[in-house]
Amino acid sequence: MKLYSPAFKDCEVMPVKYTCEGENISPPLRWKDLPKGTKTLALVVEDPDAPDPKAPKTTWDHWVVYNVPSDINELREDYGDLPVGSHQGINSWKKIGYGGPCPPIGKHRYIFKMYALDDYLEDLGKPSKLRLLKAIEGHVLAQAQLTGLYEKKAAA
Repeated sequence: MKLYSPAFKDCEVMPVKYTCEGENISPPLRWKDLPKGTKTLALVVEDPDAPDPKAPKTTWDHWVVYNVPSDINELREDYGDLPVGSHQGINSWKKIGYGGPCPPIGKHRYIFKMYALDDYLEDLGKPSKLRLLKAIEGHVLAQAQLTGLYEKKAAA
């Protein structure tokens, strides 16, 4: 299973457009080579370097998505309408949807983790990342990730 973006390569700097200094919209994501038996996909985007990559204290969750049908192979930029049946959870700002990189200091890593699941998840409402990860236990067939980097240009 592979996860990639036409907007940036793995371990490269994310374009400003997808951050709090730009349009703060989600980047386009694509995937391929799902394992046989995949019914749905789940996605979490997290920053393990918060607040300071030299002294990280927490992981900041930027996006939580689940029940993406396996018969599609992309989420468009700004995700527009998520595929029918897909749901979003709560990020660390306590909001539904995508929140782009906005690091207070230093260059942070933004890890997009996609999980291929063998089943549809029950309606979890608007779960946190931790609640989603608990719900997918025992259902993960494969996992792929893509890492983007970002450091704010403007003073905080």
